[in-house]
Amino acid sequence: MNERLVNLLEETLAVLKKHGKSEEDVEWVGSEEWGWFTWEDFKEVAKDVWYDNDYGMEEIALDLVVVGKDWWLERKSYDGAERWEFKTKPKKPKEYRKPKAVCIRQVVDRWIPSKLSDLNKEDG
Repeated sequence: MNERLVNLLEETLAVLKKHGKSEEDVEWVGSEEWGWFTWEDFKEVAKDVWYDNDYGMEEIALDLVVVGKDWWLERKSYDGAERWEFKTKPKKPKEYRKPKAVCIRQVVDRWIPSKLSDLNKEDG
């Protein structure tokens, strides 16, 4: 077996462990558009998947997600180098603020990509 190849199931389990999750935390696997299947279904298919996650062509389904209660894994790639990216539901901030702007076109002096804090600076 080529030493550059990665086993999809082992990779997925390692990412779950890295983020304090286990296979018991998985609620479903699949894609929003195609449909869902169980973690057991995923394990059955993924255990035999060895793929090259280095630069080149993406081999794993681009819309594949592994979903838990308030987190998910989604596929990311850069020039074909594939990986799982761990996402969590954002925490709601404690402070309420009414925005003046959410787009750089709403602020006369901002013409570079900006954060909400940059677009909504207090005057003076």
